[in-house]
Amino acid sequence: MSSHETRKFVDEVRGLEKNWMLDLGHPLLNRVADSFVKAAGIGAIQAVTRDSYFMAIEGESGGTGAVSGATGSSKRTFPDLNGTSNSKSAEAMVKSVSKESFQWGLAAGMHSGLTYGLAEVRGTHDWKNSALAGAVTGAAVALTSDNASHEQVVQCAITGAALSAAANVLSDIV
Repeated sequence: MSSHETRKFVDEVRGLEKNWMLDLGHPLLNRVADSFVKAAGIGAIQAVTRDSYFMAIEGESGGTGAVSGATGSSKRTFPDLNGTSNSKSAEAMVKSVSKESFQWGLAAGMHSGLTYGLAEVRGTHDWKNSALAGAVTGAAVALTSDNASHEQVVQCAITGAALSAAANVLSDIV
């Protein structure tokens, strides 16, 4: 490969960061879709890795459902995920990974879209935009969990606002 071809390839890869593979016709939609897809992929990888780890540990300990010594918390177990090659095992893992992947994508897409939209409307990108986007995103993620309660939604909204505002403030320092 010549130097020119290498440079052209590198420019194409860099262009993917700026121009997503699919143009939805508006920068807001492009940003939301791009964030959703990237974060959903990361969420899927995280969920598969975690579930595989727990399946391996269950196989090692004989599936006793032991408590973790370091944290004192019980590990996450799935009754249908017993390491065998039956359809329930695969179905349970796919459902688990799909839900978690959706939650990660939802969080990233919403947060990215809200911060972009608020910056466009207000004419500035500051910690207030981040805090509001974090609060709405936190509440939305809480609502996708099983048995979401009012307290859980409020707590996730407050946590999302605090984390998002802190990240915005700290990004200005670096």
